[in-house]
Amino acid sequence: CHQYTNRSCEECLKNVTCLWCASSRRCMEYPVRRILPPADLCELRSARWGVCWVNFEALIIAMSVVGGTILIMLGVCCCCCCCKRKSKKPDKDDERAAREREKRRVRQEERRAEMKSRHDEIRRKYGTVLT
Repeated sequence: CHQYTNRSCEECLKNVTCLWCASSRRCMEYPVRRILPPADLCELRSARWGVCWVNFEALIIAMSVVGGTILIMLGVCCCCCCCKRKSKKPDKDDERAAREREKRRVRQEERRAEMKSRHDEIRRKYGTVLT
């Protein structure tokens, strides 16, 4: 990579292991042990890797925006899925309450029928049966 120093950015970046520093017009080996090149090697706004028209500073900002957008979209999708699932499927408390309401309704109907039969017996006994 050092042989491309003081040449053009395009020539330097033909080799993917090279990093171009625009401020010093140097071509150097990309520090693979670190994700970002250290500031003493080259400033982020001057560092170019892969293509000459994007510096590391812009690349970091763009990747952060894209990554944040994707995370927000995933979070919204998860919330929507959870809310849909919850609204479609009644939980155990709702099912238990519905069963108890049905039991009370059946018992009330039985009591009404029992009371009606008692009243009818009393009416027959005293001869006040309605026709």
